[in-house]
Amino acid sequence: MDPDTLLDLLQWPAMAVTLVAAFLVGARHAKKRVVGFWTFILSNVLWIVWGVHDEAWALIALQAGLAAMNVRAIFRNERGDPADDKAAGA
Repeated sequence: MDPDTLLDLLQWPAMAVTLVAAFLVGARHAKKRVVGFWTFILSNVLWIVWGVHDEAWALIALQAGLAAMNVRAIFRNERGDPADDKAAGA
């Protein structure tokens, strides 16, 4: 199979990884959510690779922005949300 065909097919695993990530970030346990955010970052990379191949510049920009938000979410999830502490004390 030629490289162009493989890159064309990359959209399907990217879509599947995105769905798995969305499922994981909805978990109640913080560790599963972090795995979900890392999985989202993997999907961002897959979509960027596919987007470069197809010259889908808006998709690339979107995925870069989403990857930054996922990194932020990892840090927020690991240290806890201050709003949760306030709600627990109220």
